[in-house]
Amino acid sequence: MTIEQDLAIIAEQEEALVFKQFDASIAWQIGSQLREEATLAQLPVVIDIWLGDQCLFHAALPGAAVANAEWARRKRNVVRLMNKSSYAVGLGYQLSGGSIFEKMGVPVADYATHGGAFPVRIHNSSCIGTITISGLPQRQDHQFVVDQLAIYLERDVPVLPD
Repeated sequence: MTIEQDLAIIAEQEEALVFKQFDASIAWQIGSQLREEATLAQLPVVIDIWLGDQCLFHAALPGAAVANAEWARRKRNVVRLMNKSSYAVGLGYQLSGGSIFEKMGVPVADYATHGGAFPVRIHNSSCIGTITISGLPQRQDHQFVVDQLAIYLERDVPVLPD
């Protein structure tokens, strides 16, 4: 699969996985669902859900490291800056041959263009929050979030192949 094909799939995912509304209660439901599925699969991940500048859900599962929370923060910053998933941003820069650090002048310590952070959008709005997983290879981090959002929102979305 090419980077262009991956980016087309991610664009479809982002377009389909939009909320009618989003608040602390919904964040708790989604976070709990993510935690339950990650626990069943014994995934050593950090789960992080934010609405604007407020953390609404955070969990660190067995095997997750402190570094995973730091990676989640850095990925979240990318989504907030670029209004699209951290994986799409990273793939876009990979395709263009640059980096967010060169093009945007942001510090490496605060931004990571690796998969796992996904934008929270409500209809007719830009990114209002983020849902992030950190602890797996970046493609799996991204797809885990997408899979669980598709279940929660009852939407069919294309899947990135392994």
